[in-house]
Amino acid sequence: MSAADINDNMKLQDEDKPRPHLCTVCHKRFTSKQWLTIHNKRHDGENLWYKCTYCEKRYSNQRYLKIHMNLHSSKYKCTECGKCCHTKQDLSKHSRIHSGEKPFECTVCSKRFTTSGNLVIHSRIHSGEKPYKCRVCEKVFNQSGTLHVHMRFHTGEKPYKCLLCDKSFSRSGNLLTHKRCVHSNRRPHECPYCGKLLKTNQHLKRHVTVHTGAKPYSCTHCSNFRAFYMA
Repeated sequence: MSAADINDNMKLQDEDKPRPHLCTVCHKRFTSKQWLTIHNKRHDGENLWYKCTYCEKRYSNQRYLKIHMNLHSSKYKCTECGKCCHTKQDLSKHSRIHSGEKPFECTVCSKRFTTSGNLVIHSRIHSGEKPYKCRVCEKVFNQSGTLHVHMRFHTGEKPYKCLLCDKSFSRSGNLLTHKRCVHSNRRPHECPYCGKLLKTNQHLKRHVTVHTGAKPYSCTHCSNFRAFYMA
């Protein structure tokens, strides 16, 4: 059973509901005990028996398979962008992207969000709550997704593979940076001093020190400062 099969099951959860059920292995939280049971199959390797005939994704019961099939039948299809959703509720939440509706407001800073789940995650900034703890190094995080990415540092997992070379990365952002720096000639960042074009914003910042004379990088041995330049 692939991780993609389990992840697709998890997407069927209602993200607007609280998640009181905690996985004791990876510390992810779920809206119901039933979802937690499904998730635990990821850890014990139990098979999912109900397979989609279109894409071969697998589910633990027929109800979840039926919900998944809505994607293929286009039952809940966005009229704006054509995206197909699992449920009517998912379509309603997705539509907020186009309408700009943000009904959930933070009582501390008044920032607004499209879903209550995003508001809950945001609220942890103000409370300092970090309920997701790494079982290896005990580092804590305010989002389960951040913990999941962090775990790749311990496991060495690099799921994002470059199709143009044999490099792979733990984060999708790192893969995008790699493709832009190594495999693309696109240089969208222009130096305001000389007009030189560079591939990334980081390269631009380093290049600008040639003009400003800034030397932000100190030697750990002698405390001398220098600018690190990369074209």
